[in-house]
Amino acid sequence: MKYIAMIYGNQEKWDSFPAEAWPEAIAKQEAFNRKYRESGELLGAYGLADAVNAKLVRRKNGAPAVTDGPYLETKEYIASFYLLDCESQERAQQIAADMPFASEDPVELWPVLHESAADM
Repeated sequence: MKYIAMIYGNQEKWDSFPAEAWPEAIAKQEAFNRKYRESGELLGAYGLADAVNAKLVRRKNGAPAVTDGPYLETKEYIASFYLLDCESQERAQQIAADMPFASEDPVELWPVLHESAADM
């Protein structure tokens, strides 16, 4: 079963993190990524740009209509997400709890309900 694990953040949170602590935090995250890629349970890890870079794309009269985003007005936004492939929900929860930032903030875990066929 596949799961999406999401970490939330905001610019205020990132600004409060001491600059000298970032290299260690990134190294811990990369070690986590390596560990679960090697186990085959981490299919992908993606860090997103700051919310000021988000765009909303609609179609109007058959053409793209692009405006500034994000869609939801919220203090926090998705900072990164991970695609997991696990034997069970319990295993996905164990992996999410092992994320370096899970001791600071919760990791949101969603089962993937549907996956488009790869051979289409």
